[in-house]
Amino acid sequence: MKTKKNPSKPVRISLSACICRVALVATAALFAVSCATTELGEYDAPAYRPMNQKNVRVKVSLQNRMVYVMEGNRTLLATPTAIGKPGHETPLGNFNAFNRIEKKRSNTYGYFVKGNQIVPGKSSNTPRGHRYVGFPMPYWVEFKSGYGFHAGSVWPVPRSHGCLRLHPNVAPKFFALVPAGTPINIAQTQPEDQTLGRNVRRPTDYADPDPPKPVMISSGAFPAPKGPIFTGGATAGR
Repeated sequence: MKTKKNPSKPVRISLSACICRVALVATAALFAVSCATTELGEYDAPAYRPMNQKNVRVKVSLQNRMVYVMEGNRTLLATPTAIGKPGHETPLGNFNAFNRIEKKRSNTYGYFVKGNQIVPGKSSNTPRGHRYVGFPMPYWVEFKSGYGFHAGSVWPVPRSHGCLRLHPNVAPKFFALVPAGTPINIAQTQPEDQTLGRNVRRPTDYADPDPPKPVMISSGAFPAPKGPIFTGGATAGR
């Protein structure tokens, strides 16, 4: 004989069931946070060690704001870049990399320093009694006198004074892939725009404030690369 359930009797839920449900909710919340963190976290792009350095070429698309480091048809690195603003356009043409400086500072734009005073300005306007410290431009790879690739904020609009800025997580990889003498072609468009650069993920941290000024004039403006340079765990050879 079956007993009838008493509708007024409270339903008992085991402690283990509660723990299980709480765990599932917590896991879902953690997964959501992890996804958001991954989506909003720092930008990065994989780089691959070349098989023959002599075959490495750099191609820059100004319209798509992309840099492609190629070894023949093999992609070693594809990453967004910030280009020169009106009046300070990035030069077009064929060049070769030279004058690579890992801890480069600008000769033109930087800070006037006197005691605890740190004021932005141009080197040509340095006040008497102040010393000039150039703006940090880590992993500098020059391609034309006064123009180079370097780490910096990658804005979605023309923003630089003609240089090609790369995300700080990617600039060390570009630096490792592009020794002196590497051919560089800068054009309005590149064939890779239709493939590699078509739906590329782009940095979103360009509007973040610079580090504090005391850091900008110190060695702290040149942090070490995060993680290995090349995908697969291999580190870059200096």
